[in-house]
Amino acid sequence: METGYGQFCTVARGAEVLCERWTPLIIRELLCGSKRFNDLHRGVPRMSTSLLAQRLRRLEEVGVVQRSAEGKVREYHLTPAGEELRPIVMALGHWGARWIDSDLREDELDVSLLLWDIRRSIRLDQFPPTPVIIYFEFHDARAGERQWWLVVEDGVVDLCRDDPGREVTLVVESTVRALTEVWGGDRTPREAMRPGQLAVKGRDSAKLWHWLGTGTFSATRQAARHQAAAAA
Repeated sequence: METGYGQFCTVARGAEVLCERWTPLIIRELLCGSKRFNDLHRGVPRMSTSLLAQRLRRLEEVGVVQRSAEGKVREYHLTPAGEELRPIVMALGHWGARWIDSDLREDELDVSLLLWDIRRSIRLDQFPPTPVIIYFEFHDARAGERQWWLVVEDGVVDLCRDDPGREVTLVVESTVRALTEVWGGDRTPREAMRPGQLAVKGRDSAKLWHWLGTGTFSATRQAARHQAAAAA
């Protein structure tokens, strides 16, 4: 079975390295700051750990990733060649936000990935010096994924599936689709709240979106929506 294109063209040779299934997403995770294997896997939860290990070895072989170890802790880092992929990956994300139909299929909704993305994109500098605990409840999520706690304290963010036993600052009740669409720029919080698919409760509820922000490509998606509405 052929594994390459058999062409000297550098587009073909680059695609042989970067366009294998899951590889662009692994690079996305590394660009987002994930370094340890388990953190990388949280960004690609539907990928098997054995395949993730295989893809990382391949990226090491071609000089995109380098691995370091301190004791039993292993970390993966992008090399200069890997870091040079940042504008390419970002451009792909912005292109998708601008041109791909945003009507998400049910199999594309993943609350675990959604909250992991929120955790790593959170605006830490906007939080008060006191601890903030945000409780998320998704009634339509899979069993075991309906309750989450985001704990922000001393400049550190933890995402927990088990109740940390702390006083909750805010409660967010949502469908998986509603919060995904708000995060991705397909709806505003007000648009999701109007039909009752999203609710935020707590004294500081008005601060939630200021704290969380939105997804990396949400502004591009919002601009595309406004452009389409204006052209309609």
